[in-house]
Amino acid sequence: MRVLVLSWEYPPHVVGGLGRHVADIVPALAELGITIHVVTPRWAGGAPQEKNGNLTVHRVEPDNEPGFDFHTGAVRTNARLEALADKLCQDQGIQLIHDHDWLTAFAATSLKHRHRLPLLATIHATEQGRARGPLGTDLQRLINQTEWSLTYEAWRVITCSRYMADEVMGFFNTPANKIDVIPNGVKAQQFARRDGADLSRFRARYAAPDEQIVLYVGRVVAEKGLQVLVEAVPHVLREHPNTKFVVAGTGFLLPTLRLRASELGVADRVYFTGFIPDEDRDGLYRVASCAVFPSLYEPFGIVALEAMAAKVPVVVSLAGGLQEVVQHSETGITVYPDNPDSLAWGINHTLARPDWAQQRAENAYRVVLSEYNWQRIASDTAAVYSRIISERAQASWQEAAGAP
Repeated sequence: MRVLVLSWEYPPHVVGGLGRHVADIVPALAELGITIHVVTPRWAGGAPQEKNGNLTVHRVEPDNEPGFDFHTGAVRTNARLEALADKLCQDQGIQLIHDHDWLTAFAATSLKHRHRLPLLATIHATEQGRARGPLGTDLQRLINQTEWSLTYEAWRVITCSRYMADEVMGFFNTPANKIDVIPNGVKAQQFARRDGADLSRFRARYAAPDEQIVLYVGRVVAEKGLQVLVEAVPHVLREHPNTKFVVAGTGFLLPTLRLRASELGVADRVYFTGFIPDEDRDGLYRVASCAVFPSLYEPFGIVALEAMAAKVPVVVSLAGGLQEVVQHSETGITVYPDNPDSLAWGINHTLARPDWAQQRAENAYRVVLSEYNWQRIASDTAAVYSRIISERAQASWQEAAGAP
């Protein structure tokens, strides 16, 4: 098979779950013998073209001309992606286009029609879901329309959770039999704890030796629920005063959260690290007593898988795909979304009974290994590729034969 993959994010540019997903699944698909051409904007450097076995990455300079809104900027950058991908479709015998989310949907849809190729769309999130209510701006409505158009144009749609499948069906009227649910995954070995490794000096950068670390990793935006976590901090400190909250990540909500922590008198108990490199993130997983993900909207939650792979006890909100990944009292603790009291209860329960917490972490680790490995996920995705190509060939034969 020869597949063209369009993605707004690809290493070294990885911002969120979309980028992590594409970065991991594409090499796994190439290892199955599928020829993959990734076309992506060159946001953060990297070679214009990079080949490794069956995988070739093509990075295109984005259109950064100022004065345009985000949607218009995406359309203009898509024109550049499309120009390069058009030549690939002509020269490389591409059989299928796989587009990841709306940001590259313009190029994907145009290429589909020009080259009469089947289009597969993976929907990682939706604008209506992120808004958690009516769409209030023209930009939001434009993005929502583009998402609908992508699901309409696609031969099939992949979502990462049953929750997201229901969202796509509800928001876009996509037929249930057009959707495949294939979860995200994680490279468990990357987060494995190292027996005998002395992390005391590393840990001292974030907390005192007698402090337990409650860790959050991810974007610092409203949909991730960090405002709920800050409100929960005083409730946790009343029961566990030697606790340090480490919030690792960047986002527009940081100044608001710092101010609120100061107003609550807990600024010295919450460490907002800002951006950290992957090796520091992995180290924090290894020294944390608890990882917490209090999302208000979460299509899946790859960061929860990372913590589970590192055998960190997790506390997550019952939001979106997280409730499919974490089973209450079995592989973690689940709490009510947007509820500081419930979140504090989950953290306190985890810190108070480390024996129970560690048993849940062991259970979670086994689930990660069996259900969320990229080899299995790539195999399921390749099966969707084969199905689409087969159905497209059958449709072409019927069309040529004049079948009704």
